[in-house]
Amino acid sequence: MSWHLFAVFFASTFFISATPGPNMLLAFQYGMNYGVKRTLWTLAGLSLGLFILLLSTLLGLDVISRQSPWLLTVIKTVGAIYLIYLGVASWSDSASSSLMSDASELSTEVNKELTATIEMADKPMPRSLSSAAVKAPLSDWLLFRTGMWVSLSNPKAILFFAAFFPKFINFSAPLWPQYIMLTCGLFLSETIWQLIYTIGGKKLAGWLDVGERLAWLNRGCGVIFILIAAALLAEVLNGFLV
Repeated sequence: MSWHLFAVFFASTFFISATPGPNMLLAFQYGMNYGVKRTLWTLAGLSLGLFILLLSTLLGLDVISRQSPWLLTVIKTVGAIYLIYLGVASWSDSASSSLMSDASELSTEVNKELTATIEMADKPMPRSLSSAAVKAPLSDWLLFRTGMWVSLSNPKAILFFAAFFPKFINFSAPLWPQYIMLTCGLFLSETIWQLIYTIGGKKLAGWLDVGERLAWLNRGCGVIFILIAAALLAEVLNGFLV
């Protein structure tokens, strides 16, 4: 993999990671409720869950590229269509986006998991994540586990990785050095943004929720998805013509 291609990959993932998905919203919510130091346990759980999903995807691509090259072409084509869908959805759904409301919705879902855990421990269930921080402080293990649960509960991440990564992988060259580079790039961008959401989440939310800033961030991601999809389709078409 050339450094130029890696730079394109990192710039794309860095921009996409900035959008407030479940992982970032959890980092934002917990950063406000539990503070930066304790939220680091949650970030570790998020990273582990993301690594498991990414490793599953890369292992699958590795097996397919060696045993069924034709299926890799199918994956690239389907992946391009999926990225186009994500691009259109990111653009069209951006008008009603709100970081604070999205974080509130996620906190409700996470509370369901906390409810089961706290009830199993015979503790009274707090009414909100904020009150949980005061009335029933969570253990480091529970913070870690919640982060991993949120990350793993998004199986669409596997679809995204399977659609996104093939454009940046040269399957005729050794794969694992490329996998390591791409994994490091992805985790670097994800970690940077998780820390930003954790440390400065409140200020970031206030800035993004002004006007259409968050909407334009989502639209920018939509454009990136469509451009990568177009490059994938061009690659597939070129393979048929050669």
